[in-house]
Amino acid sequence: MKKVNLLNLKGEKVKDINLNDEVFGITPNKNVLYDAIILARASLRQGTHKTKNRSEVSGGGRKPWRQKGTGRARQGSIRAVQWVGGGNYGTPVPRDYSKKQNRKERRIAIKSALSEKANEKAIIALENLVLKTPKTKEMIEILESLKIADKKVLIVVKEFDENLILASRNLQNIVLISADEINVLDVVGTDYIVATEDALNQIEEVLR
Repeated sequence: MKKVNLLNLKGEKVKDINLNDEVFGITPNKNVLYDAIILARASLRQGTHKTKNRSEVSGGGRKPWRQKGTGRARQGSIRAVQWVGGGNYGTPVPRDYSKKQNRKERRIAIKSALSEKANEKAIIALENLVLKTPKTKEMIEILESLKIADKKVLIVVKEFDENLILASRNLQNIVLISADEINVLDVVGTDYIVATEDALNQIEEVLR
């Protein structure tokens, strides 16, 4: 089993805890992990992009001038793509970007992401994360004591605390989620995972 130090909010070691090998100790499957990242990023795309084609723009029921004899190029409609105010050709239309991945692959993907972080020693366990005040300054002091103030950090807790939400929401390098919201994109997109002991236990209970 992999061991990590359980720290207090001052960055001092309290004890060692074991991480479950079924969750944090598997051999990462990079192909499945890649597919999960693509799926997660695709799900963020709204797909509402739209432009009007020549059947949707206004005007142009008749031919603008006769076919021959004017000295100008022949034209059939002022809604054609070459006219100012005409329709567009080959431009985006609404579509669904979502992809599918079966449940077993999704579980392997999140386990692979967590195991990568464990291998990189990028998982920091805290005995608790209860703030006295809702001030950002207190949150920064905690990150500095953990020596990760300049890193992008994923904070995982079992339950949200109002002070924690208020203290972390103005920090751009912080992503705060609950243990049941753990996902591949947030794990791979941050440098460190800071998780409470309760949150780690909940993650292991769900994924093993």
